[in-house]
Amino acid sequence: MTEQERLHLEEETVKMLRTVFDPEIPVDVYSLGLIYKIDIDDDANVAIDMTLTAPNCPMADFLFEDIRQKVESIDGVKSVNVQLVFEPEWDQSMMSEEAKLELGML
Repeated sequence: MTEQERLHLEEETVKMLRTVFDPEIPVDVYSLGLIYKIDIDDDANVAIDMTLTAPNCPMADFLFEDIRQKVESIDGVKSVNVQLVFEPEWDQSMMSEEAKLELGML
């Protein structure tokens, strides 16, 4: 895979992540700052490290499956692995300005 192909897949992955919403929060998981890392290997396998706004989030399984299905739908992606991490611990400072505005925090 060329670097250009990898960058294209990463851009498409981010676009898809911007369509994944926690049903309790009207902001996408990417803008919330829940996505910590996106790695794409030479075989087009996508590995995503993400966290949750709270460790006991009842929507975790829904979010993981939604992310997996949407990213796997990208042309050229072979597989998707979503890994839950809790370090660093998420806080509101990780949200984009757009997310803060949407939630009335600005």
